Amino acid sequence: MQILGNKFFANWFPILLYCLLIFIQSSHPSPDIGPDWPLKDKALHFTAYALLGALFLRAFKTTRIKHHLKLIFALSVLFSSLYGISDEIHQSFVPYRTADVMDALADIIGSIIGVYIFYQISIGKNAKITKPDF
Repeated sequence: MQILGNKFFANWFPILLYCLLIFIQSSHPSPDIGPDWPLKDKALHFTAYALLGALFLRAFKTTRIKHHLKLIFALSVLFSSLYGISDEIHQSFVPYRTADVMDALADIIGSIIGVYIFYQISIGKNAKITKPDF
């Protein structure tokens, strides 16, 4: 049982921690840090949720459904996208923050691309995962 606990901690705890960090950051007014450039906010959303999608795929690769590649792709994108949408809803209740459909779209696209890139990187390291047939 100890091995199962360590496996959970190593693969799922990073997701919980990262989601907590996103929640904390979005619970405060948006900081104006660094230079401003066009679409900076969308790029930050894209990057944050690309990482979250990759973390979900990494975790799902350790479960019983790991050989169902389409399913773990879909679940990784779904869970990271739903968290992004829920975070936008959460921001609508935070003073000086607003929910933005385009931010949610950047979250979803980032999730898709993050899952795909992590998959491409991981197939070279792990022969147990095969290419999707779509």
